[in-house]
Amino acid sequence: MAELILRDLAKTYKDGTEAVQGISFEVADREAVFLLGPSGAGKTTTLRLVAGLEDADKGGISIRGRDLTRAAPRDRNVAMVYDKHSLFPHLSVYENLAYPLRIRKMEEAEEKQRINSVSEVLQIEEQLGKMPGQLSGGQQQRVAIGRALVRDADVFLLDEPISHLDAQLRARMRVEFKRLQRDFDATMLYVSHDQLEAMTMADRIVLIDKGKIEQIDRPQDMFDRPKSMFAATFIGEPVMNTIPVKLVEQAGALFLEVGTSLVPAPANWVARLGSGHDSEDFVLGVRPQHLNVADPAARGDDIIHGEIFAVETLGSRVIFDIELGGQVVRVMNSVDEARKVPSSIGAAISIRLNSDLFYLFDKSSGTTVLQANFTETKST
Repeated sequence: MAELILRDLAKTYKDGTEAVQGISFEVADREAVFLLGPSGAGKTTTLRLVAGLEDADKGGISIRGRDLTRAAPRDRNVAMVYDKHSLFPHLSVYENLAYPLRIRKMEEAEEKQRINSVSEVLQIEEQLGKMPGQLSGGQQQRVAIGRALVRDADVFLLDEPISHLDAQLRARMRVEFKRLQRDFDATMLYVSHDQLEAMTMADRIVLIDKGKIEQIDRPQDMFDRPKSMFAATFIGEPVMNTIPVKLVEQAGALFLEVGTSLVPAPANWVARLGSGHDSEDFVLGVRPQHLNVADPAARGDDIIHGEIFAVETLGSRVIFDIELGGQVVRVMNSVDEARKVPSSIGAAISIRLNSDLFYLFDKSSGTTVLQANFTETKST
């Protein structure tokens, strides 16, 4: 059963900004769904509409089968965690955790049991007597999360709750969030602009841009089978290379004009695309980790040549920025592979292609035409 259902939800502000444009999706019981997208995509507005902090212009919101579109925030039984701690500085950690329970006039024995249980899971038992100002940033955010978890809420709404933490603490909190969701059987709608958070923590991702849904999928499926160039380039680190290409058909075979090189396209592209593709209507997509650097003297149909524009060493991996006729292409390989080729800026270098891992996008619409392994795109 779906815990949370959004139906054709829309919100336009007085200045004419269409923050949310008819979005629909469901969050199942005990599922963690991430609203992912760039700044200004409409993620937080959607969350505020669910919480009742904003009024929808049209569409509907239901939680556990109850239509709550026009319900007051207090009647929705949702718990929200903000991007900043939002703790009461004059109350102890225990009192902060107890506050939402006392508003609901919970019995003291049950209040204590809930607080002790949540603080044990969050590993803040020793902080209960302290004031928020005596805690680290990570401890304060755990208290803020705990204040939501002590409630028996139907849905937990999280607005980038770990975005202000340092990188090491964010990595630890990502792991802890997954454990917390499992331990509390929580249904979560989580807003983030960080695709790493979404990829590691979400059961499903709702990718949103300019108030519209681009794709809804499981994290790995969205990475492997993006349905648009936006999805392909937003998911994945380093970002997918997108290279304007010309498709050239010669004697029944199809070639990609990449820079100054002609690269054979897979034989089944002709059948899938049809004929008459002497055009520049397409963009080639290929992930940096799906390319390999090669010796500048290498030759073959799967080889293209360029010059090193920049090199980034990341411990176990090396990222090469390689210039191909005015287009810079990123290649990410292991250190061992990188040691076999030149690494100085301006040096000649080759790229070895694997056409089975190519994507092809329509330049005008941005939609995916062909996916890696050349499975046809189907809408979600």
